Amino acid sequence: MYRHSEENVPMSEQIPVRAEVGGLAELLLSHLDSAYNLARWLMRNDEDADDVVQEAYLRAFQYSAGFRGGDARAWLLTIVRNTSYRWLRNTRAHDRVVQFDEEVHTSGTRISTPEELLLQNADGRLVEKALSELPVRFREILVLRELEGFSYKEIADIMGVPMGTVMSMLSRARSRFRDGAGRLLRNEQVGDAIHAQLTA
Repeated sequence: MYRHSEENVPMSEQIPVRAEVGGLAELLLSHLDSAYNLARWLMRNDEDADDVVQEAYLRAFQYSAGFRGGDARAWLLTIVRNTSYRWLRNTRAHDRVVQFDEEVHTSGTRISTPEELLLQNADGRLVEKALSELPVRFREILVLRELEGFSYKEIADIMGVPMGTVMSMLSRARSRFRDGAGRLLRNEQVGDAIHAQLTA
């Protein structure tokens, strides 16, 4: 559960909506922290993420008749994603969006990737810095897969791209993340070594 950095309160406790038991609003509110997490990584700051999540929830409630059942979390994060991109287009120049169309085959065996291990064990500053340096599409796909745990098919549905594109883009995003995190880690280690020599 991602917590808002300033108030250290989950987003789900910040929204003043009363949801009916068993209704769509209750279902959507249970995914508020995931929505905020995705918006924060795409927008790169807390204030814009707050605005995007608020707008996305208003749209979700306004167009709730368009929800045909199924995975409410994926439906909501699709709205958050689209709202984030619309916000970026309208408020500032955003990262160059690159579309990939090649097929990549993966084995059926699930093993932890170096990125997953780094995300699980690394210093939060390092992970946040490495992710923030990636283009928005790479940040988005890593957040959806590695932090939110969506399947390739769910990500394809959320992003509106073929599953092969998801696999290819995820491969490239992982590679860029691995390179960036490795560079940051090396820089941090060099900085620590220099600091140790200067204070000795």
